[in-house]
Amino acid sequence: MDFLTPDFIVESLHKRLDHEIYGYSFRSPEYYQSIIKWIKIRHNWTVEREWISFSPGIVPALNFCTLAFSQPGDSIVVQPPVYFPFFTAVESHGRNLIYNRLTESEGEWSMDFNSLVSGINDKTKMIIISNPHNPVGRVWTPEELHILGDICVKHNILIISDEIHCDLVLPGFIHTPMASLSEKIAEITITLIAPSKTFNLAGLSTSSVIISNPVLRKSFNKIVDNLHIGGGNIFGTTASIAAYTHGYEWLDALLDYIDHNVEFVKDYCNEMIPEIIPVSPEATYMIWLDCRKFGMNGKELQNFFVTKADVGMNEGSTFGPGGEGFMRMNLGTTHQTVMKAMEQIEKAVSTLR
Repeated sequence: MDFLTPDFIVESLHKRLDHEIYGYSFRSPEYYQSIIKWIKIRHNWTVEREWISFSPGIVPALNFCTLAFSQPGDSIVVQPPVYFPFFTAVESHGRNLIYNRLTESEGEWSMDFNSLVSGINDKTKMIIISNPHNPVGRVWTPEELHILGDICVKHNILIISDEIHCDLVLPGFIHTPMASLSEKIAEITITLIAPSKTFNLAGLSTSSVIISNPVLRKSFNKIVDNLHIGGGNIFGTTASIAAYTHGYEWLDALLDYIDHNVEFVKDYCNEMIPEIIPVSPEATYMIWLDCRKFGMNGKELQNFFVTKADVGMNEGSTFGPGGEGFMRMNLGTTHQTVMKAMEQIEKAVSTLR
């Protein structure tokens, strides 16, 4: 996001900096309690201290899960269009990447459960889901997640639930942690969370991996311990405590601001740029723009927006099958910047008419 990191986090970092000793450290009980309380208040999920493991980021955690819970030649399912590091977390380690593509109808995106079931075989070991989904912005309903969970329980497939955007659910929607659905589903679920997207802390490399199953947790922690990366970052720890302790009101204000940006882009496209059809996001500070009416391929779309409109966005095909013809726009910025971007896009599109 373009927004400054909240004052209460900056102040906590200044205080830690003034200590002037930056050696090896540990994560205090306060670190874990702030996470547990936050999850309970924001998402109505009771998490135990021993369930929480450390990772220096969500993407590293995806890779650790691949190493911990599968072998070369095994298959791992992803649901494109989806956050592209999912793909490399599978293929970089010699696993088979299986696409269970989302379906889209009149701007509504859904999981394809029939396709998922038909593609499962004895090599299918894991599925990585984006919950809420990046880039299409879906907040999966409890009913949808239950269907997915029951399929995975039946076929003994582990669920890696990337919930990094769980705190960025827009007004009117509610996030459901995958592991909160039932004890059976929790037993096969690894949940990934972090304060990085929510509070603009990605550079501090601190995230949590929540695993209630002690056998799975031991396997995950073994990978982290063997790689000697469990020590973490003392400033990341400090920032995480501050975020999860003092961030409630700030986050509510942020979500209202982003929601306003979302409504502005939707209205602007509807009135001024009907060639672009925004997919109304339920979560994240992104908006998924349907640009298929332009008839351009991904490279042409990227070139058009960058060189003609002077607006940088993420081109849809990078998110895998189903992303062609779409662009992902970041709305984690000021109203003025969003307005300027839309005006420039409108001007560029007018040259095509």
